[in-house]
Amino acid sequence: MTPLIAMVLNGVLLFLVPPLLVLYTTLMILAPFGLSLGVRKKYVQLLIKIFEFGRVRLEQKRNRKNQMSGDGVEADDEFSDDKLLLVPDPDQEKKTHQNGRRIIRMSTVEGPPDDSVSYRLDSCLDYVKSALQAIVDDEVTKRFCAEELKSWNLLTRTQQKYEFISWRLTLLWFVGFFFRYCFLLPVRITIFFTSVTWMVLAMSLLGCLPDSTARRWAAQRTSVFCFQFMSNTLSAVITYHNPENRPMRGICVANHTTPIDVLVLNCDQAYSLIGQRHSGFLGLLQRALTRASSHIWFERGEVKDRSAVTRRLKEHVDDPHKLPILIFPEGTCINNTSVMQFKKGSFEVGGTIYPVAIRYDHRFGDAFWDSSQYSMLHYLYMMMTSWAIVCDVWYLPPTSRQPSETAIDFANRVKASIASAGGLVDLMWDGQLKRMSVKKEWREKQQQHFTRRMLAINQQLRDEQREKDE
Repeated sequence: MTPLIAMVLNGVLLFLVPPLLVLYTTLMILAPFGLSLGVRKKYVQLLIKIFEFGRVRLEQKRNRKNQMSGDGVEADDEFSDDKLLLVPDPDQEKKTHQNGRRIIRMSTVEGPPDDSVSYRLDSCLDYVKSALQAIVDDEVTKRFCAEELKSWNLLTRTQQKYEFISWRLTLLWFVGFFFRYCFLLPVRITIFFTSVTWMVLAMSLLGCLPDSTARRWAAQRTSVFCFQFMSNTLSAVITYHNPENRPMRGICVANHTTPIDVLVLNCDQAYSLIGQRHSGFLGLLQRALTRASSHIWFERGEVKDRSAVTRRLKEHVDDPHKLPILIFPEGTCINNTSVMQFKKGSFEVGGTIYPVAIRYDHRFGDAFWDSSQYSMLHYLYMMMTSWAIVCDVWYLPPTSRQPSETAIDFANRVKASIASAGGLVDLMWDGQLKRMSVKKEWREKQQQHFTRRMLAINQQLRDEQREKDE
């Protein structure tokens, strides 16, 4: 039995090694010039046809199952999206409260809380209803889970055993499994370590040169080359829209889905990065990048010092010789379906803001990183065993803060433009809610609104009683 296994392994190696060497040599030749044979695009087009075949087979299986079980149960639209009210909005100008035939305008009283306010047992029912509706349609928690697929992509990271529906799908899944783990994974691991080695060596050599215009130009080109080479690790197919709006200096802000957002954007334009100083592998990359160009790394304690962060950002933006700095104002990864609250810090610095929208095609591989569930090593393993990373990048026109605009309003305006360009949902919630509870001021705001509401009800009841007495 052992000789037979050895013969099979030798045959597999003899079958795989020549294509691997040819592919590796081709990438090494074309990568420095930013060229491609177009194989990845053809590969993605083939995958789309295979996914379509799988979708048709799944629908046929589902239709046969529905015919055997009879008519399906109609969906209950009691909690449809257009009927859901997340929380009572204290900023709305006018609200009405209907109690029998009495209609009470909620904005009639805007005074401070009064100790003489009386409450009814049913006064809190609207808030209980809003809380239940928020649980049914949770806009926050579901933004930190993997995006649901409308059709199976032949990966085993689903709850359904789609690969066992028919023998054709089983065969197709087995071929895809062998291709991803026995061909793509070894190639990608080899490219990954080679690209990292290239980056460390090239940046170290550039760091030995004196600062000059030639060195800065060489550092930009080398950075783009290294990240383009590294993108082959994920078979990345990236489409850049509106390149005339590409950031040249200032601050570039983008929505955040995954750590590879940095790789995606740096494949087209070199950026300065800002973030917390790390040790280990990430620390190695940070030190290598810093040797050739200017980046901003903070210690854990310095990150909390907002004045220090703002000062260093302003110094970087005011220097015309430095690269545009890349910032993800959400501060955490969101699952490629929405854009959540932007921190106002990067919008207080001044200067020009270059918004960028990034949207991944999750059919080929889910790029979202759930840091609470997967370590960085496990995440990279999942990316390298996916089909590919396919995404679109939209460069939006540069914008500046208006004279009468606050930093929060400016951040919300930029966030809305990114959401619109990327086809994402624009949410007001803070992405840090996945790690902490709701802010105290948010709860107090609702409590104040509830008190004003009770004041309005009591005022109207007193007016009605006065009319009766008269």
